[in-house]
Amino acid sequence: MLTVFSEAHRLHYGIELKDGLIARSFENPQRAETVLARVRATGLGDVIGERQYDRSHYVGAHSDRYVRFLETAWDEWSATGRTHDALPLVWPVRNLRDDIEPAFIDGKLGYYAMDAGSPIAAHTWEAVRASANVALTGMDVISAGARGAFALCRPPGHHAAHEYMGGYCYLNNAAIAAQRGLMQGAERVAVLDVDFHHGNGTQDIFYDRADAMFVSLHGDPSVSFPYFSGFADEQGSGDGLGFNANYPLPKGTDWLRYRDALADAGRRLAAYAPDVLVVSLGVDTFEGDPISHFALTTGDFVRLGEAIAVLGMPTLFVMEGGYMVDEIGTNAVNVLMGFEGRVG
Repeated sequence: MLTVFSEAHRLHYGIELKDGLIARSFENPQRAETVLARVRATGLGDVIGERQYDRSHYVGAHSDRYVRFLETAWDEWSATGRTHDALPLVWPVRNLRDDIEPAFIDGKLGYYAMDAGSPIAAHTWEAVRASANVALTGMDVISAGARGAFALCRPPGHHAAHEYMGGYCYLNNAAIAAQRGLMQGAERVAVLDVDFHHGNGTQDIFYDRADAMFVSLHGDPSVSFPYFSGFADEQGSGDGLGFNANYPLPKGTDWLRYRDALADAGRRLAAYAPDVLVVSLGVDTFEGDPISHFALTTGDFVRLGEAIAVLGMPTLFVMEGGYMVDEIGTNAVNVLMGFEGRVG
């Protein structure tokens, strides 16, 4: 299986507000480096760099003004004399105006963010753009006829919605890739999100569309980030009604419980019969992950890959979460090896 990777991911590593403290982010460069090392150690396949795409490839999944905000946020922030990472100060919550984009950067940061976990620093945009280009390159590989490909994206993307960032995510790599698949002739695409955290951003982008199905297995949002998205009754709207499926699962979910939900998700995907499947591959479902609470083991990730392979769909894997840095490479690549039938 071909892997697409960008060294530009190293340009981004910031701070976050978590547990009432400002600290270095759990989402760090070593995550991608560990996965890449495992890809090479297992002989998974060739590794290539990302191709270059212009900003028009990000617009569609996102609004033009949101992409423009990401492009210019650091310049606006640093123009005030601040040299540290930019985080939002205030959000347009219930009964505050959300129909007017603020003119000043402090207001813009809150307007285009859902949390204080996605800092913007001097080179964040370069890393974010490269990550999206990794996903786009991967989709081009699939569209050219490959059965599977791996977009080793960092920063991740599935919490980034049409017009907001959050959860370490800025551009929604999986949604951008899926949109490109449609532009290249696919009549229907599907995104299967197996990250521990609900892919609220991907759901937001495709919620009212019939040409893209979104299916997510994740921690129950009543007790798990992002808290306000991912409930079972969120099934799409308008033309998209019935094409959004959420499987919120309880704390401590192990493979047996996960397997049953995955089998039902697979039946939904098979009935939809997409031309291309995009998998938001988070491995923070691993037992002991510091910001999650499922109990999948290293061997379970092989079974996950095998279950995805049974669907028989051209599949692009897009890297999302996973914060046990020492194990992330083994777990992510186990999914890919299971998909290829090379383990067990």
